[in-house]
Amino acid sequence: MIDWNKIDTVLLDMDGTLLDLNFDNHFWKEFVPLNYAEKNGLTLEEAKERLIPLFKSMEGKLEWYCLDYWSRALELNIVGLKAEIAGLISVLPHVAEFLEAVRRTPRKVLMVTNAHPGSLGLKMEKTCLHAFFDEIVSSHASGRPKEHPAFWDWLCLHHPFDKRRTLLIDDSQSVLNSARAFGIEHLLSVSRPDSRQPKKVIIDYRAIEDFRELMPGL
Repeated sequence: MIDWNKIDTVLLDMDGTLLDLNFDNHFWKEFVPLNYAEKNGLTLEEAKERLIPLFKSMEGKLEWYCLDYWSRALELNIVGLKAEIAGLISVLPHVAEFLEAVRRTPRKVLMVTNAHPGSLGLKMEKTCLHAFFDEIVSSHASGRPKEHPAFWDWLCLHHPFDKRRTLLIDDSQSVLNSARAFGIEHLLSVSRPDSRQPKKVIIDYRAIEDFRELMPGL
């Protein structure tokens, strides 16, 4: 699937690529609405009716990923709530095996995530995946999410890479579209970012379900 002779740098998303998206889906779709309902004297259904359009309006913006923003907007301790259910954080199958293999090569390996530093720190504490990376980059440092074209200019300036010899793996099509427009040559999606949801049909990009698919030739 990948000609590793053509790859010098590997960029990896975190949520839905390395980590099971079930944690985030449950957190934002169930746990946050539940706590919002309790705080505001609403039913769970009423809370969801209020929150879903609010969340939708921020998709693709840095605020969507900003725990500080949502703590203020919802008047909830979002970091604290994440810590309450941190036991649900888990690594997708065979991710560690792949990371161990790629780290044995001369390639540079970066985690590039939209996750807020508060969420990123919690997830690295729980999974210890940080040990596999040369660098971990949160888009919050750039002021732009990965969906924004300016993010990739910033990333290449501060963490130089040859976009013709770079592989990006990300479960977000909008992020992959932005990276493709920037000129990153090798792009892969993830067809099952949430282990509790059915496999997604990916049309515009090659996709993997299992990181063992990338092991040959590595």
